[in-house]
Amino acid sequence: MADVAAKAGVSRALVSIVFRGQPGAGRETRERVLRVADEIGYRPDNAARLLARGRSRTLGVMFTAHQIFQADLVEGIYAEAERLDYEVLLSATGPGRGEAKAVEALLSHRCEAVILLGPGATDADLDALGQRTVAVSVGRRVPRARVDSVHTAEGKGVRQAMDHLVELGHRRIVHIDGGRGPGSAERRRAYRAAMRRHGLESEMRVIPGDHTEQSGIDTGRLLLAEREGGQALPTAVLAGNDRCAMGLLMALTRSGIEVPRDLSVVGYDDSHLSHLMPIGLTTVRQDALLMAEYAVRFAVDRLENRELEPREAVLDSKLVVRGTSGPAPVEGPA
Repeated sequence: MADVAAKAGVSRALVSIVFRGQPGAGRETRERVLRVADEIGYRPDNAARLLARGRSRTLGVMFTAHQIFQADLVEGIYAEAERLDYEVLLSATGPGRGEAKAVEALLSHRCEAVILLGPGATDADLDALGQRTVAVSVGRRVPRARVDSVHTAEGKGVRQAMDHLVELGHRRIVHIDGGRGPGSAERRRAYRAAMRRHGLESEMRVIPGDHTEQSGIDTGRLLLAEREGGQALPTAVLAGNDRCAMGLLMALTRSGIEVPRDLSVVGYDDSHLSHLMPIGLTTVRQDALLMAEYAVRFAVDRLENRELEPREAVLDSKLVVRGTSGPAPVEGPA
């Protein structure tokens, strides 16, 4: 700033006024200061300025790099944070980099609050984090922790999907479990409840899995191997999420199974890739933008009032019917 002031022939205080956008500098002076700053490559250090005031105005976001729906959430978080004049810093989890490390990296960079996308930590660990800093859980309900939470009405979405399949005549409906993924426990419970409600307990089957394409591929291979052994294919599969559903579709179509003629597939999330496939994926929609807005607002509200009690936003879900669901076959494929 001193270099800009010297070259522009003005005081350092006037340079500060120009970069803060405050009145006190004439148009020509302002233009000269900005031109000199551009010539010497000077950029104001907003982070240092905010820290000098005791604020970073930065929200940290923990996410999983390969989760498509979380990428949609991140886009929404950026938009809402910018609207509220906050910056966003990302920290990804992955093999060899757990949630604790990802969160500590955000806190070490002076993030004022952390937004956790699909956290897998225990309730106790999340409560401890909430005692240390402002924290928001997205995609997972944490009723016993001092964190705000934003999630979809998982049970309602699964009920819509199951009712849709039953109305199409399906009875052998399999669910690929999402393991410890966000919302998986609720989706699993809702699937079982729906099968009982429709009198299909004898057909109930939950296949262990997770929220990856590989899980869907493995399930497809399992079902195809069972068919080779003389067991009928299910007529429909409710996948734990869209990625799992896409992996299943890959395995089935490569083996000559036609979707939805031979078998219907339903996903969960309505991530941005679900409608870009050659055959659009029938899936349960979560509103990523609205979830992101709530998460950012919850974080900002708590930063302004630390005495707020933890809040929970439960957003609506909606079945989106596309090309991967159709009438049950009269007889299962041979």
